[in-house]
Amino acid sequence: MSEALLPTVTRDDWPELRAFTPARLALGRAGASLPTAQVLAFQLAHAQARDAVWTPLDVPVLVAQLEADGWATQTVQSAAPDRPAYLARPDWGRRLHPDSRAALMPAGRAPDVLFVLSDGLSSTATQRHAAPLLRALKPLLEGLRLAPLLIATQARVALADEAGEALQARLAVSLIGERPGLSSPDSLGAYVTYAPRVGLTDAARCCLSNIRPEGLGIADAAAQLAALIDTALSQQRSSVLLHATSPPALQAD
Repeated sequence: MSEALLPTVTRDDWPELRAFTPARLALGRAGASLPTAQVLAFQLAHAQARDAVWTPLDVPVLVAQLEADGWATQTVQSAAPDRPAYLARPDWGRRLHPDSRAALMPAGRAPDVLFVLSDGLSSTATQRHAAPLLRALKPLLEGLRLAPLLIATQARVALADEAGEALQARLAVSLIGERPGLSSPDSLGAYVTYAPRVGLTDAARCCLSNIRPEGLGIADAAAQLAALIDTALSQQRSSVLLHATSPPALQAD
């Protein structure tokens, strides 16, 4: 009688932790290596992260979703002419293309809030989550003057500073695809900046991060973002100064 074959994969002693996090832990091992299934899963996650960076934002589809929800929209482009330039020159992604800058003209009373929807480093995040987030957020912004939504391509967070300054908005909110991780290729960030203008640093902003079903859910993100907007407008400031005096539910880690 032949001896029973030994298992090829040695399991870790704490796989139950995987129920609480998508992080790569308790993967087991096959000899001195990872099990084949885990190697393939890692390669898939890496490919999804690369796709999130390189896939162009489908602007017509996003515009159709937003306009179906009653939003007015306008498209702009950063000074980066293409994706390779955007990745190599972050400073170009922070500024508007001259033609886009010239097209932004204040009309009537200055808006209270300008939303800029950018592809950032994950067009996947913006494509999936920007419209649902704004749909949930819109009823929470009654009474505020909202500028038409700007949809920006090849854009960084600070592009909203120049756009907000051009439109004389009291507050700018950048909804942008965040740098993808190996377990989160579709994380959307929301950056709130009071009195936006060219030259501000990230110290001038508040941020809600990891907006996605597996992270900060759409309903919770909308409620927190509406509270941040209200507090920033009432206190006429943002950034750490706002965090230091905001209710505990708004304070960032």
